[in-house]
Amino acid sequence: MRTGTFSKARVLVWLAPVVAMLVVTGLVEGHAVLKDSSPVLNGTVKGPDVPIRLHYNVRVDAALSKLELLNPDQSTTSLAIGKQPAPDTLTSEAKGLKPGAYKIRWQVLAPDGHITRGEVPFAVTGS
Repeated sequence: MRTGTFSKARVLVWLAPVVAMLVVTGLVEGHAVLKDSSPVLNGTVKGPDVPIRLHYNVRVDAALSKLELLNPDQSTTSLAIGKQPAPDTLTSEAKGLKPGAYKIRWQVLAPDGHITRGEVPFAVTGS
């Protein structure tokens, strides 16, 4: 009978970390992480009109998301979110940009209910 108890304890010792890792991985997977963007991080694009595409690792709720453009003079401009081409992608367009350094500030709601924020700095050159 002692051997059976010892085996169960050993299984629990090995199983607990595996279960914990799966739970933590599942939670992290639910958070929205920016996978790629256009303009690319620290990239340079031609202006004056710049199409924007942000692609995440999970689907995001466009209706509850927000995009802003931080201008070279540190003022901000709200960016309208276009129709989602895919559940994990947001699109917009910044128009009339002059040469300079800009940042796209994004805020999205992921399926796990968490809000994630970030920035994509980029530069604009003349047309």
